[in-house]
Amino acid sequence: MTGAQIIVLATPVFLALIALEFAVGVARGRNTYRLADTLTSIGLGVMSQVTAVFGRLLRIGIYVALYQHVALWQLPADSVVVWLGALVAYDFCYSWHPRAGHRVAAFWAAHVVHHQSEDYNLGTALRQTSSGFLLGWVFYVPLALAGVPPVVFATVALIDLLYQFWVHTQQIGRLGWFDRWFVSPSNHRVHHAVNERYLDRNYGGILIVWDRLFGTFQEEARADEHDAAERIVYGTRAPLQRWCPVMANLDVYRGLVADSWHARRWVDKLKVWLMPPGWRPADVAARFPKPAFEISQVERYETAVPRGLQLLAAGLFGTVLAATSGFLWFAHTLSLPQQAAGAAGLVGVLWLIGRLLEGRAGAARASQAADAAGAAGVPNPAAPAGRASR
Repeated sequence: MTGAQIIVLATPVFLALIALEFAVGVARGRNTYRLADTLTSIGLGVMSQVTAVFGRLLRIGIYVALYQHVALWQLPADSVVVWLGALVAYDFCYSWHPRAGHRVAAFWAAHVVHHQSEDYNLGTALRQTSSGFLLGWVFYVPLALAGVPPVVFATVALIDLLYQFWVHTQQIGRLGWFDRWFVSPSNHRVHHAVNERYLDRNYGGILIVWDRLFGTFQEEARADEHDAAERIVYGTRAPLQRWCPVMANLDVYRGLVADSWHARRWVDKLKVWLMPPGWRPADVAARFPKPAFEISQVERYETAVPRGLQLLAAGLFGTVLAATSGFLWFAHTLSLPQQAAGAAGLVGVLWLIGRLLEGRAGAARASQAADAAGAAGVPNPAAPAGRASR
């Protein structure tokens, strides 16, 4: 069974747990879901799995080549010790992936997708990038060199990914001793916050001990320690303000391209991609300034969409979920042109759903962006480059 097929089988469980969390939130008077945000987050998860059909060829291909030709030795795939060691080692390597995503703009351009939601719920867990395969494989090269068999690597990677689903919730509080050793809802809420005290913290996947060892752990404040100004604020410091999954994946890349294009010094054109997110050459920042981040002024992005369009978007989304399940289940049997056609169709419908959810705001924004780009004759310089300081 392929990894894509396992995801297909897990999808009904994900959706059932999302429905359960929604019901619990409503019953408690603490609903954390909004239709447009939830469809966008799950849609980004769908899009990431669809594009992963092509990305796996790069990621797994490189891993297998290193394992077969460069590994110091090849560990046995039938050893319990190898499996447990590989899971711990994978989680350690994984923790450096989001860490790099918060420290290097090129990695942030992919990782930002997971942070764009201004809500925090199980739907957010499914909000994944479609471009992570381009550079993400570099963090797992040590496992290939250490001789971890590809089947073991692929399995522990899936385990690590599936574990992280349940920690994306506001309905579970602190868990005592568990919080000290493992990534928990409390610990991971910190990772998604833009508050100064929480910024760039808690990178672990399963184990939080990596953050404790490397000085990036931050405990979530208890309810009685928060005042109104310190409530956790989720999202990014340069909000996307779109429901379109395609633009969610391209937004920061577009900003980096624009800043690199406008930078006068060649060294700055390169540094735009390698410096921390939000860094900009002095000449670019002076010519195209961006407002400073003020947490007290943060307002969640909302659009007024008629009930009919909401129902249409939801209906189309249900169709996309069913079609995606079929596509992923049989993807390994399809030719490359068939895979490309199926992926393009699914992404196209997701784009349409995003436009429906944006309503008039989406049409107005598209017109403004086109006017700005046309006036400059270059990529739109007003596009957000990521975060003000993250």
